[in-house]
Amino acid sequence: MIAALDHLVVGGSAGVYETLLGRRAAGGGLRTGNVGLRFTGGAPGLHAMVFATADLDKAATLLERRAVDVTRSDDGLAFAGHGVSIGLRPKTDEAPSPVTVADAAAVASLDHVVVRTPNPERAIAFYAGRLGLDLRLDRSNPKWGARLLFFRCGDLVVEIAHDLKTGVSDAPDHLWGLSWRVPDIAAAQARLKTAGLDVSEPRAGRRPGSQIVAVKNGTEGVPTILIGGVGRW
Repeated sequence: MIAALDHLVVGGSAGVYETLLGRRAAGGGLRTGNVGLRFTGGAPGLHAMVFATADLDKAATLLERRAVDVTRSDDGLAFAGHGVSIGLRPKTDEAPSPVTVADAAAVASLDHVVVRTPNPERAIAFYAGRLGLDLRLDRSNPKWGARLLFFRCGDLVVEIAHDLKTGVSDAPDHLWGLSWRVPDIAAAQARLKTAGLDVSEPRAGRRPGSQIVAVKNGTEGVPTILIGGVGRW
């Protein structure tokens, strides 16, 4: 049913993300190699995620059969995922936005989008059972203080994170953060630092051979890291 993550809706300014991603926005949005961003100009933060499907009518029928309350409009389908605003639209082949910096220092694509949940079993039932995403990892790590669920979606991951210390509740989920892939982590870090952003020094990531940089501002309130040393999923 779901072919890919089409785009994310972000509050704030497209210009901020032009600097962050090293790509030129047009028409209120921009696109990396595997996902787009659309900007509302409103409150900062992640507002929604919109998936793509090859057959919108079949998807609507299947979601309704799986007891998902769907609203249909000219833009596609909209529904709620336990507090997360989710959309579904026909799959298209939009070209990435042009880069405005050296290719090695620009963001190439999205690695994962993070949803925080107080109820991981509920999240599995929804994202795997109702949306049909492929659950590739379910791991609890006391050192991280988290249980992480990785759902594959095209060549990126929808990561569901649960704070082990808070316990399980019926409180809503919420969209939280983004991890972007870059070809050269050192070049990307230097570019953002020169642009005046507060960025950490590169450090080893959790995946073998990877490095990450935390971006502490200039993200419109979205917790953000850059990750280098990884290819496509």
